[in-house]
Amino acid sequence: MASEADVSSSWGRLNLSPLWENRAAHNLDKDGPERAHLWRWQEMQPAIEQALAMKSVEAIERRVLSLVSPHSPEVAGQAGTTLNLNAGLQILKPGETARPHRHSMSALRFVLKGEGAVTAVDGKECAMSEFDLVTTPGWCWHEHIHRGAAPIIWLDVLDASLHRYFGTDRFQPGPGNNIPDVPQDVAFEQAGMVPENAGPHRSHSPLFRYPYAQAAAAVAVAPAGKDGARKVRYANPLDGGPIMIALDCYLSELDKGLETRNFRSTANAVCAVVSGEGTSQIGGQTISWGPRDVFSLPRGNWISHKAASTSQLFICTDRDVLRRLEMLTEEWDG
Repeated sequence: MASEADVSSSWGRLNLSPLWENRAAHNLDKDGPERAHLWRWQEMQPAIEQALAMKSVEAIERRVLSLVSPHSPEVAGQAGTTLNLNAGLQILKPGETARPHRHSMSALRFVLKGEGAVTAVDGKECAMSEFDLVTTPGWCWHEHIHRGAAPIIWLDVLDASLHRYFGTDRFQPGPGNNIPDVPQDVAFEQAGMVPENAGPHRSHSPLFRYPYAQAAAAVAVAPAGKDGARKVRYANPLDGGPIMIALDCYLSELDKGLETRNFRSTANAVCAVVSGEGTSQIGGQTISWGPRDVFSLPRGNWISHKAASTSQLFICTDRDVLRRLEMLTEEWDG
């Protein structure tokens, strides 16, 4: 009778592996949820200045400092900001232009500091001012043009890890071609009304720009949610769904002294502080945050936020992807 070693060797030659010897398969949660990570704006500013001094955008295409968490698992050999989400700080000097391209990954641009730039999405120019949200959905042509007087910095968030996992990440340099007709934003300005002819169905919002002034006005009058904070969704006006197929965005407002109800989810999120100061409990960690800080909210952690002053948090999540796949689980403590 052959020894176990001989049997194992013969299985290996057939590219077979016994599952019962795969310890990882039986200990999926042995290390607990991924830990959160914080990128403090104060600490990022010197790095931004160094990036501005070191490289011209003509040489590098995009001046982006990727936010890579030391706790995030690698997907296709690369770690991200948290599982499924990749974030970075993109920086443009006055007069610079980032050349047009498109890719299968969806991306958003949430302006943290500066103004005067535009992002042209499928030929439609979207102005960029502080805390505006601009989207560049998958396979939409886009370029950035900075006409302002000082550098502009925005938070990029992409679903790149998700595409790498599925093997669907694709990139195409410009110039753009076959650009579709895109309805102007004025067609969607009347609440509760959308044009009958909004163009062909696409898996993203026909709006590419969500001005901060409108989001702030909406969240100020929103009713409190389950966690006690007011929250609004950046929605596709045609169906009320997420703005892009894999990126779902919210603006949350916490009154001074509010501590939100404890919550956990199978979804991941990246959070940027618009205003105010406070702390977040994420698993066993306490993170203290202030304006323009960015931090991750990894799946599986119990999470709550406490506002030391009236605060606003911008949140981007993969939640709706999991919901559509019937893999979303959300729990509330108490």
